[in-house]
Amino acid sequence: MLTNCFARPRRVFAAIAVICAAMLAFGILYLQNVVGLEPCPMCIVQRYALIIVGVFSAFAAFSRKPGAWRLWGLLAVAMSAFGAFTAARQSWLQWNPPEFATCGRDIYGMIESFPLQSAIPMIFKGSGDCSAIDWTFLGGTIANWSFVWFVIFAIVILAVLLRLPRRVNGGFSA
Repeated sequence: MLTNCFARPRRVFAAIAVICAAMLAFGILYLQNVVGLEPCPMCIVQRYALIIVGVFSAFAAFSRKPGAWRLWGLLAVAMSAFGAFTAARQSWLQWNPPEFATCGRDIYGMIESFPLQSAIPMIFKGSGDCSAIDWTFLGGTIANWSFVWFVIFAIVILAVLLRLPRRVNGGFSA
């Protein structure tokens, strides 16, 4: 079954794009608008990473050439790794909360008030609200589940890219 799945890379990329859109819809429409959770700076960074993974996967799904699949796939893997790093850092903050938990500025306030080279490290330092656990599912926090999904996306895309045919003498070999 997996061999069949990986034989159609465009469908795999399309499925990843749809999953990213569904995750964003769940986070924005349900968790933020129904449950009332406000995203912390690290949550917003993960949200942007998820958007970019979905967009790169959609570009790969609409591309017809394996060279384009490789390019968009590698960019999606890189963004998945960035999203996984951010989610792992937030998970670590949740497991080891800072002694002085204060609600920090939101991401837009940081960027407006500080130069970009100072604001970016502040985002990853996290704040009191980044270490708060407001919602869980099967024992995992939002950051834990984000990490899991970013890793799954990276592994699946890498598996697809490794199974793509290689160019041989101007054509493609299987």
